[in-house]
Amino acid sequence: MPLTWPLHYRSAAVPLAICDGEDLMDFLLELLSEEIPARMQARARADLEKLFADEIAKAGLKADAIETHATPRRLALVARGLPQQTAAVSEETKGPKTSAPPQALDGFLRKTGLSREQLTERDGILFAIVEKPGRATADLLAEAIPAIIRAFPWPKSMRWGAASASTASLRWVRPLKGIVALLGDDVVPFEVDGIASGAETVGHRFHHPGIITIGNAGDYEAKLRACHVILSAEERQDIIRDGAAKAAAAAGLSVIPDEGLVAENAGLTEYPVPLLGAFDPAFLEVPREVIQLTMRTNQKYFALTDGEGKLAPNFICTANIEPTDSGTAIAAGNAKVLAARLSDAKFFWEQDLKVPLEEQAKKLDQIVFHESLWMLAKKADRIAAIAGDYLPEKIGWSEVKVQAMQPLLRQAAQLAKADLVTGMVGEFPELQGVMGGYYAEAEGLPVAAAIRDHYKPVGPSDGLPMDEIGLLVSLADKVDTLYSFFVIGERPSGSRDPYALRRAVLGVIRLIIEGKIRISLTDLYRSADLETLFHSGGVSYPDPIPDLVKFTIDRLKVQQREAGVRHDLIDAVFALGGEDDLVRLLARVKALQAFVSTGDGANLLAGYKRAANILKKEGVDSPLPLAGGDQGVGSRFPQTGSAEESAGPPPAPPASGRGDSLSYTLEKEEADLIAALDAAEGKAAAAVAAEDFEGAMTALASLRAPIDAFFETVTVNDADPVRRAARRALLDSVRAAVHQVADFSRIEG
Repeated sequence: MPLTWPLHYRSAAVPLAICDGEDLMDFLLELLSEEIPARMQARARADLEKLFADEIAKAGLKADAIETHATPRRLALVARGLPQQTAAVSEETKGPKTSAPPQALDGFLRKTGLSREQLTERDGILFAIVEKPGRATADLLAEAIPAIIRAFPWPKSMRWGAASASTASLRWVRPLKGIVALLGDDVVPFEVDGIASGAETVGHRFHHPGIITIGNAGDYEAKLRACHVILSAEERQDIIRDGAAKAAAAAGLSVIPDEGLVAENAGLTEYPVPLLGAFDPAFLEVPREVIQLTMRTNQKYFALTDGEGKLAPNFICTANIEPTDSGTAIAAGNAKVLAARLSDAKFFWEQDLKVPLEEQAKKLDQIVFHESLWMLAKKADRIAAIAGDYLPEKIGWSEVKVQAMQPLLRQAAQLAKADLVTGMVGEFPELQGVMGGYYAEAEGLPVAAAIRDHYKPVGPSDGLPMDEIGLLVSLADKVDTLYSFFVIGERPSGSRDPYALRRAVLGVIRLIIEGKIRISLTDLYRSADLETLFHSGGVSYPDPIPDLVKFTIDRLKVQQREAGVRHDLIDAVFALGGEDDLVRLLARVKALQAFVSTGDGANLLAGYKRAANILKKEGVDSPLPLAGGDQGVGSRFPQTGSAEESAGPPPAPPASGRGDSLSYTLEKEEADLIAALDAAEGKAAAAVAAEDFEGAMTALASLRAPIDAFFETVTVNDADPVRRAARRALLDSVRAAVHQVADFSRIEG
């Protein structure tokens, strides 16, 4: 690419902005180094922006805009609209009162360095007011940038050269080579570990390795571009993405999308050029995932598919140089390297196929799962017991289905971890499970899909296992992991989660909800109660199940909040007790969320809370206990009796004819509420039993108008203790009827 202007000059390329009569300038900082790892560049840009903004803020400065860039060899920042100097500031320090003892005044004067005459008095209090003149922005930057460089939080950094003998020497991600620091057209002078700031940098390592002199922030990006350096990471990504697609399309192929690989290649190149290459089709005998992972992990190549969606014997590599032969030599060289990698993968594949999975599984007793949890072979036995012996009956499978599926469940569980001892998974741990599925398929085993899928889901976008066997084995594996680590006290805390238990429990939640598995969490975790494992040898472990259930519900709240479900509604349903069937719980929650967003729901909630507040003031913090056996939720009305007899919690009358035996005449609104409650609570109870939660909400909605009318006309805290006790019991019945669906006291609003 021909250069369009001389590179060794310094001039103002962009007119300076004028704001309120003050010249504003742009500041350019470039930190030139040896290759910065691609994975660190995005974080480094964010860190540089934050550190710079924080540092100049200490001096009262703020840029109009800050932009950062990273290439393999440089980290850069441009701050727009900085003033030439900071404004003068007045610092005020409050001192003692004018009536304070002399000792207090003397101490204040020594602290401020002022005399009594220099203090200002306001409202009988002395103040020290010191006017500090503004400072040149260049001077502030000359102090701030070295501090930023020395404090930069690289994930990994190094010392180099003779200075590295001292721990006080500079640390950087790779050896720092140069610093460009320009405010407007002028260099901001400073030095960091023997490296002086200036206006000179370098271009592309091969196309323009010589010195470039930068004039100011305005010509920086253009000069680099002229020297084969694309400064913008986003632009480099576009070049790679579009160039790869065009090169593939020219051969009738398509690129398998991989945005992570696009970003990585952009972080490895300053002048990216995507090129099409090919490899021996014989390697396609190796599983597709192995080839893709080999290309991606080892070589940073893009995989391609043909018109039928099959993996093609081609790849896209990204050169960091503009080739003179259309890239033929570069593509051929990359193909040779890839062939060596694929030959290794083919060798592992062929060797692993010679050993049946059942034989491989025997080696699991030599691999420690965890020092307190024995070998992987024991874990496989536990998974087989949970998936094969416990879960099928608990989730309602028929006896015939259990007998037919149990051998397959146990086989899948026993072989699920067998591929961990194979050569291929030893080379590519990411393929655990996937390779087991391929090996099982090669043997003709009916559980190949279950073995392949038993780690699923491994993330929010990952699918579930394809069949019921895989679903139960996956669930059993995760339940065993959670129970085992909770038993030995290895539980997540804060950001610490070394065994990925949060991910495991989210997998359990998705398997249950999306797989529509009907089982309570208590029963589910009880399936992993390893009595012989954890209670042998006289050692007793605390029961982890209550904590596991709480841990699961807490993660459910997080997951459902991201899906737009209110956490307080989950609390309201879960607080009923005994409701830890996640499928039913979420059905209740979704019906409740729809209900409380309606006018009937909002008004019923308001009426409930008014009733609950009255009961709380009366010392009834929870629904009154039922008397006389099974009498219905709301049968809590006092029988006829003296005022003294009605002072305590009243006995309950028969469920039918509620209120008929009271010693006073009911007000109309009181009678209407009793009638509405008699009708609603039975319908709600029947609907809940049938898991028709929308129907239960509809039944409760009929209480809205009677409750409103009751509160408008009836005095609950009547002077007559009989009336007061009866009406309190009526409100308690309303509360109890609503609690058939959820604990409304936990609903916000």
